[in-house]
Amino acid sequence: MSSFKILCTICARGGSKGVRNKNIKKIHGKPLISYTIEQAKASGLFEHIVVSTDSDDIANVSLKDGAEVFFKRSAEMSSDTAGKLEVIKDAFIRSEEYYGLQFDYLVDLDATSPLRAVLDITEAFEQFLTDKNANLITATPSRRSPYFNLVEKNQFGQVTLSKNLGENVVRRQDAPKTYDMNASIYIWDRDTILNRNTLFLENTGLYVMPEERSVDIDSELDYKIVELLMDKTHVK
Repeated sequence: MSSFKILCTICARGGSKGVRNKNIKKIHGKPLISYTIEQAKASGLFEHIVVSTDSDDIANVSLKDGAEVFFKRSAEMSSDTAGKLEVIKDAFIRSEEYYGLQFDYLVDLDATSPLRAVLDITEAFEQFLTDKNANLITATPSRRSPYFNLVEKNQFGQVTLSKNLGENVVRRQDAPKTYDMNASIYIWDRDTILNRNTLFLENTGLYVMPEERSVDIDSELDYKIVELLMDKTHVK
C-alpha cells in the first residue's frame, strides 16, 4: 500500500435511465460494480474504498465485494440534477469525518467503466504525482475531431465545424490532438477537492487510455460492446 493516505470513492446511484439497474446488472455473471471494486482492491493504493449510493441493493453487493458503505446518499445528491463533483466531494468529507483521517489524495473510479486495467489506476496516480498535478482526468483519443469532422448547427441553422482554425484542415492527422473523456479515473489532492468546484484547472493532468479500455456504459449498446470486448480479452 502507498505511504500516502489515499481514499477511493465509487459513486453509484440506483436510478439509471440508459440501462435499468446498470450498476449491479450482471455482466458475465458478475455485478457491474464488482469489477471496479476488485480493481481498486488489486491496485493496493487505498486506505479505504468507499461506495456512495442511495440503493440498498448496490450497498449490499458492494459490502459483499469488500468495499465500505457507511452512509446512504441523500435524495438530493442522487437526483438527475446533482453534479458528479459535488457527490464525490460529499463522499470525501463524510469519509474524513467517519474515519477521523485527513486523506492526502482522492481517487474516484466510475463503476460504469469495467474495462480499465489495474495498471491504469496505478500509472495514472504515478503520473499525477510526477507531474505535480492538482487533479487528473482520464481520456482516450477522439474518434471525431472538432477541427476536422465534428460539426454543429449555429443559431442560424448553418452547419459548421465545431472549431475553426481559420484554414482548412484536409487531413485529420494535421488537426490538433483532441481526446474524449472516458469517465474512468479522477484524481485530486485534498486541497483541490475541498476548495475548487470545477474539473478543469490550470494544472489538470491528462492520462490517456486506449479505446478498448475506455467504454463507459451508458446504454444497452455500450453494455453489449463491453460484453464482446470481455469475451475477446477474457476479462471476466
